[in-house]
Amino acid sequence: MERVDIAQAKAAVLTEALPYIQDFRGSVVLVKVGGSVMEIESNLDSLMDDIAFMSSVGMKVVIVHGGGKAISRAIKESGHEPEFVDGQRVTDEETMEIVRRTLNNAVNPDLVARLAKRGSNARPLHGNWIFSARRITDPDRGYVGFVTRADTRAVTEMLDAGIIPVVTPLGTGEEDGHLYNINADFAAAALAKAIKARKFALVSDVPGVLKNPDDPSTLFSTLHLGDVSKLKADGTISGGMLPKIESCCDAIAAGVRKVHLVDGRMAHSLLLEIFTREGVGTEITE
Repeated sequence: MERVDIAQAKAAVLTEALPYIQDFRGSVVLVKVGGSVMEIESNLDSLMDDIAFMSSVGMKVVIVHGGGKAISRAIKESGHEPEFVDGQRVTDEETMEIVRRTLNNAVNPDLVARLAKRGSNARPLHGNWIFSARRITDPDRGYVGFVTRADTRAVTEMLDAGIIPVVTPLGTGEEDGHLYNINADFAAAALAKAIKARKFALVSDVPGVLKNPDDPSTLFSTLHLGDVSKLKADGTISGGMLPKIESCCDAIAAGVRKVHLVDGRMAHSLLLEIFTREGVGTEITE
């Protein structure tokens, strides 16, 4: 009887997911991957399972990934200490080369290989091929830039061919042609806007927006742009969450329908957020 109960529970899950699968077939979903999720094998494998599933049921998935911890390790191995200003990495010429090498030659190929093991057709897409950038105004941060334009041709061609683009957060300086290090949240938001993704999911090591940062039960399951303004004003959204939320709101204002903040430490959190009524993270809408 127990085996029958388990089978029926699985069938109920599939039945609940069916209308979402039908609705999202052919839709573009951009998933930004970052934080400690990329460092813990079980979390990363769970996320790759989710993305492979989404692709298999007809969703057009784009990945933009970070790699901060891997970059910091590489910098230390080179005999230097990582430096940050307001949460952004100070990126001189030598550090820029370490960032490029780590993202393009280590982190990105690893994600592509993980998806290939799951039968997904994924390909690398270096951000400096598609993102034009300018240096941020603070000269002390070196080659840290912001996206001025995203050329979507390569992304749309890959999606139309059934390929999952796996994109690094790098850009090419539109004024000097130099390589720039771009915050992965900002790069993902810029691309989500440019391709007008139906959904934009940021998977990291936070559960979403919390009224009390120390109490997961205070999670906001849904927020509207007006709510976000109030939460910023009263200090609920602050610190490192502030630029993340601002990039989310910017994406919605540009035509992205919904943004999801998802805790990648929870097994299959991305599927639960997208394919169930309750969800598990914070959904931000207009």
